[in-house]
Amino acid sequence: MSYHPLLNRRNCLIGLGGSVLWNQGRQAQASTPVPTPLAPVQRRLEFPRDLGSHPDTALEWWYVTGALQAPNRSLGFQLTFFRSRVPSTQGMRSAFAAKQLIFAQAALTDVANSRLLHDQRIARVSDTAGMNLAYASQNDTRLQLDNWSLQRQNRHYLAAVQAQGFSLNLKLTETQPLLLQGNQGWSRKGPLATQASFYYSLPQLQVQGDVGLGSQRLPVQGRAWLDHEWSNAFMPPDAVGWDWIGMNLLDGSALTAFRLRNAAGQSVWAGGSWRAAPGQTQALMFAPDQVSFKPLRHWKSAATPASYPIEWEVIVDKRRLMVRAVIDAQELDSSRSTGAVYWEGLSELLDEHGQALGRGYLEMTGYARPLQLG
Repeated sequence: MSYHPLLNRRNCLIGLGGSVLWNQGRQAQASTPVPTPLAPVQRRLEFPRDLGSHPDTALEWWYVTGALQAPNRSLGFQLTFFRSRVPSTQGMRSAFAAKQLIFAQAALTDVANSRLLHDQRIARVSDTAGMNLAYASQNDTRLQLDNWSLQRQNRHYLAAVQAQGFSLNLKLTETQPLLLQGNQGWSRKGPLATQASFYYSLPQLQVQGDVGLGSQRLPVQGRAWLDHEWSNAFMPPDAVGWDWIGMNLLDGSALTAFRLRNAAGQSVWAGGSWRAAPGQTQALMFAPDQVSFKPLRHWKSAATPASYPIEWEVIVDKRRLMVRAVIDAQELDSSRSTGAVYWEGLSELLDEHGQALGRGYLEMTGYARPLQLG
């Protein structure tokens, strides 16, 4: 088992994976190199098959975030499993050649103490019996990396993490059907048709379980959000990063909004969705001109050069909303190994009058340096 500093959920850095695998298997005899596959072609998603892994694509993630309430204490959590296809090893004939990597990361926002705890792991996937260090089923959501796991059982997702300084043991129950983002799960990420990903969400997951924090074990309940996304082309060439929110509203509705930015801070592409209160299976999808992000307040990191907008005005389909970080310091820095620096954390959603609408997660990448996905 190898351990590395935390990686961004969208910045697993395939190049890092290639380096790790080369060191592990440089004695393996290689055949003719296999080129990186072309971008996936739009198709109808099929379930439960598409709840599982898609190893023919370059990068994939299952991303779970949530707002939790313990006795007299508010918490936020994030658990992400990545699967990365390593182009440099696809032609290797050795059974020890790891053609796929699994990354996992977890974070806990401790609101009362204004701190963020995080941990991360990485391992290769082997086709040799008894050699698997990590696992991602192609048939359903069943992910394993050492003693970290995320697996679906009927309408429930079970998440288990034993991390440095904290642990998660959570049961997440579906309360709504799958939300297919974009055009029936085909989510555009740029002006070209190939700049897209397969993308679905499960908002308003009901959470029960416990969180370990130091020597304490806290019973928790709350609401969570699951994203599953896979592609070979997540960003147009002129994008340096993105801003993204996934919000569970108090009335049972759910909001997704994102934009990709260029170096000048201008939107290259934008989108999102709004699913109304319970009972609705369809969602309103937003075109790029229906979504805008305007920063209102910045937080300057003491550890990196980055300055992050941790309060936003977000307009979706002419509706003005506010997004505000619950605590400012939720930056994650892995520059000593991967170069990935980003902000991701528990945040509030408010209406234009400052009234609370819900909670969820805000993610911002590319502020310290341009984001690289390949």
